Amino acid sequence: MIKISYLEELHQVEISTNKPSKAFEEIRSGYAAGSTNLTLFSANRLVLPFWAFISSIQSLIYIIKKHATPYTLDSTMLNLIKKSASKRASYKDFRKMEQISPEKIKKLLKQKGFKRDLTPEQLRNVAKLYNFPAGATFTVPGGGKTTEALALFSLKKGSEQEKLFIVGPPIASVAWEKEISKCLDYPYRFANLTDGYDKINKNLSLNPDIMYISYDQLLTVFDLVLNHLTKFDFFMCVDESHRIKGGERVKRGKMLLSIAHLPEKKLIMSGTPLPNSTKDLIPQFKFLYPDCNFNESNIVHEMQDIFVRTTKEELEIPKYTIMLKRIKMSESQEKIYNLLKSEELRRIEALSKVELNMLRSLGRSSMKLLQAASNPSLLLTGLGTETQYRINQLITEDVSPKIKYVCSRVRELAANGKKVIVWTNFRKNVEQLTSLLVDLGADYIHGGVPSGSEDNPVTREAKIKRFHNDKMSFVLIANPAAAGEGISLHEVCNNALYLDRNYNAAQFLQSIDRIHRYGLKKNTKTEIEILISPYTIDESVQRRMEMKLEKMARVLNDPSLIVEMQYADEETYDECNGLLLEDANDFIKHLKGWR
Repeated sequence: MIKISYLEELHQVEISTNKPSKAFEEIRSGYAAGSTNLTLFSANRLVLPFWAFISSIQSLIYIIKKHATPYTLDSTMLNLIKKSASKRASYKDFRKMEQISPEKIKKLLKQKGFKRDLTPEQLRNVAKLYNFPAGATFTVPGGGKTTEALALFSLKKGSEQEKLFIVGPPIASVAWEKEISKCLDYPYRFANLTDGYDKINKNLSLNPDIMYISYDQLLTVFDLVLNHLTKFDFFMCVDESHRIKGGERVKRGKMLLSIAHLPEKKLIMSGTPLPNSTKDLIPQFKFLYPDCNFNESNIVHEMQDIFVRTTKEELEIPKYTIMLKRIKMSESQEKIYNLLKSEELRRIEALSKVELNMLRSLGRSSMKLLQAASNPSLLLTGLGTETQYRINQLITEDVSPKIKYVCSRVRELAANGKKVIVWTNFRKNVEQLTSLLVDLGADYIHGGVPSGSEDNPVTREAKIKRFHNDKMSFVLIANPAAAGEGISLHEVCNNALYLDRNYNAAQFLQSIDRIHRYGLKKNTKTEIEILISPYTIDESVQRRMEMKLEKMARVLNDPSLIVEMQYADEETYDECNGLLLEDANDFIKHLKGWR
């Protein structure tokens, strides 16, 4: 006998047997071979998330019937399966429904007491998503995704007891709280769930109407928050939803997918939902509709009716320009780069295919070469003994050609009264540039800079305020991972320099959005300059970036994502002919000498 039960306390499914059977062994083997989602795996018991169970239910039924094995379902499990089947059927019905008009949405929002007047684009987006229990807004930064989310919550709120639960990056909580006060009519009790278990437990005991929590904080108090939420109906928003693109392979994705069946109403939000490929979309839409079968072959078609996007072109944001500046490496830097390139190729060729597929070793190798191409002094430590000795012998300069160019260019811009933000992936580059440009009021933001009050001079908020208000503060040096979200600099800064870039297209686009977003004056010229060392990993990154942006533009129907990038010295540029495949393939080809 195989027993299938729903574990209320875990919100997961248990498959168990009271004695060994061929059916259970085949089920067990199937899950062991094809899933990373098992919470518990033993000889007679399996525990897995509900969405993973629903995804495999047809195979499970086939195995049970093939072996003619008796089975039982508890009442909760039976009801959830029926509900899932109903949702799959209704999903198709929702797509056939006649869309409500923007004018009707406007009237309904007025009746609900919604305070803010929506723009025509926001009304269009809310009208499109209104009929669906779950949807996505991929509007560009500054285009009003938060307002759209609050409008949908206001329209769909079924009772006074229904909650709004938001998961997003830590920095976005302040913006959400401000938007709530501007949009919703009566005072909602807002709780930013942060600072650990005890404080969060205390905040939840006050029964807030709207709760915000960061992805990483939720990981630490998952059971506490979930036990509170399941007492109510709740509308769930996932802000910057591309952060769960790894699905069940990453902690954030696995966590949110495990509760995807609980909220009836959901919204995902991101300006860059597919930073790498269309595969990035599957976990995000699986969260919205865990009962539906999304895969790489159907995701682009299936998502069309349930996502909206307001583009920069629609918002009449002036176009920006990108210039690619070739910076030749010094003789010693070139020797260091080629030595490291040979060492990494030798090491990678010795790896198994499994290790290559995991991309971990390739990721470490790519970062080493990015360091060598931007600033070899970053490699003074952290390498193998023999390689470290040889590289240390070759490092003959404290300041690399790229660093020298950045300093020269920043001074040129400052002399013309222009502020600039400099982007680099490496903390030591951030700190070195800050030291070299201290006379221009240089400040920095990297992962070691805390968030907090703008009255505390060491916080990122204080640094951003100073960059805005201090006329003698001409340059901000930042790491895209630390400062690529939640910062608006477009009112005072219209120039950006990229000392280096990695393969992360989301970080690149989000960093551009710090200075190029809604609110720019029509005649504003936003200029972006990207430094590239010829015949290095920089060219591999550039090839891949262009390909990713073209794909994102095609999937999101947003041609404004494609910006023509020209070399400053285009007439002397040696065109690359490398095949544009996956990042890893492109990187390996670079290591093997492909240009």
